[in-house]
Amino acid sequence: PLCLCWALSPAAAATANIVLLLMDDMGWGDLGAFGEPSKETPNLDQMAAEGMLFLDFYTASPLCSPSRAALLTGRLPVRNGFYTTNGHARNAYTPQDIVGGIPDSELLLPELLKKAGYTNKIIGKWHLGHRPQFHPLRHGFDEWFGSPNCHFGPYDSTERPNIPVYRDWEMAGRYYEDFKIDLKTGEANLTQLYLQEALDFISKQQASQQPFFLYWAIDATHAPVYASKQFLGTSQRGLYGDAVREIDDSVGKILKHLQQLGISENTFVFFTSDNGAALISAPKQGGSNGPFLCGKQTTFEGGMREPAIAWWPGHIPAGGVSHQLGSVMDLFSTSLSLAGLQPPSDRQIDGIDLLPVILQGKLIDRPIFYYRGNELMAVRAGLYKAHYWTWSNSWEEHGKGIDFCPGQSVAGVTTHTQEEHTHLPLLFHLGRDPGEKYPLSFASEEYQRAVEHISGLVQQHKATLVPGQPQLNVCDQAVMNWSPPGCEKLGKCLKAPESDPKKCSWPH
Repeated sequence: PLCLCWALSPAAAATANIVLLLMDDMGWGDLGAFGEPSKETPNLDQMAAEGMLFLDFYTASPLCSPSRAALLTGRLPVRNGFYTTNGHARNAYTPQDIVGGIPDSELLLPELLKKAGYTNKIIGKWHLGHRPQFHPLRHGFDEWFGSPNCHFGPYDSTERPNIPVYRDWEMAGRYYEDFKIDLKTGEANLTQLYLQEALDFISKQQASQQPFFLYWAIDATHAPVYASKQFLGTSQRGLYGDAVREIDDSVGKILKHLQQLGISENTFVFFTSDNGAALISAPKQGGSNGPFLCGKQTTFEGGMREPAIAWWPGHIPAGGVSHQLGSVMDLFSTSLSLAGLQPPSDRQIDGIDLLPVILQGKLIDRPIFYYRGNELMAVRAGLYKAHYWTWSNSWEEHGKGIDFCPGQSVAGVTTHTQEEHTHLPLLFHLGRDPGEKYPLSFASEEYQRAVEHISGLVQQHKATLVPGQPQLNVCDQAVMNWSPPGCEKLGKCLKAPESDPKKCSWPH
């Protein structure tokens, strides 16, 4: 095992501010820096030119909520409880009738950063449970402006209530009613609100000389996609591109603000996405996964490989490109390292500290585990990826026009039944074949060598794996956002139906 013991450079020894910019369903192929042809992301491309591009950076789940739970705990969803055992290898997320959420036993990044005197703010989507015990301010955040669930809707408030938007402990209104999203035109000014929240928070923290952690988890690129008026109709890519352009503009303003306040050299900024582009919503409401196979919901590269950029002027050499296998869970360990803290030693942490990679150009040998629900679907080690199970989505769903791999059928790979390959894994060399189109021959020496190595890693992983209590098994209409805290002040409380807990059903 590699020793990760190393001395922080004196410049990094002071506690750095941390800004994590987490996009929603943004694909690897959505940024100019990653080859998007219309080159409509000048600010993010500039961020990459001034910082470091990660070309092999992964999420921990091909779905919103488990990947967010993994980022904030540094642990795989199968460990932190963000999975289901209802049906094998099901992707479960947190709709508003889910009963579970982030367990109290999990230690979240903001809780730990508090020990080093950080003030922590979440802007945007939480998605780690919406019942009172799961509120982000109970789990280490000091401030919140955003929503517990996705901006789906509008709902009719009899079967399903519209999703609330919170200001700290209490709701400030609901999507579509008080926070408008025009489903015909795609107009909404939410990204502008989220930008202003970020700029105000940074100014306030700079004035108080407190180190801060800003988690900017915005959702304009998640269907229904939206952008504010001045960006509508400005992209060659339609409404989705308009949303990306507005995000790009906002990121540029956040970075410029850090520079103008003179704190950019003391602020570590990382940009990535929660999972791959949702091809089910493409092309009008979904992004691009570049050369990769399939998209969100799947454990093919398009579902789990993310755009990623690290920026820290004066520390990260400009124009860097890293082939380090990275994970959103590494943002947990790296952030703790920036704060001079050690990760908790009483539990398995899956994230690694990326500072030696970012500051010294090191490469740390580590596998990437691709989970879907409670099943280990695939493993990457070096340039090889072995699939132990394949499944894009069921024939039944596919027959309804739900397709996670549109235009990308690869025989024997993008399967519509759950196919087990545990005895003879499907093996791809991602250097030569990033699109996972050409499985290596089972008879080749290359296949045998790579599979033997990966099988050892899988055995080691499974031997020590203690799955957490599954949080995403039970649904109940009575726990939906009927009367969030603060609803009485706004006259926004709705009457909840009788409690009727059921097993959640997950078609994917």
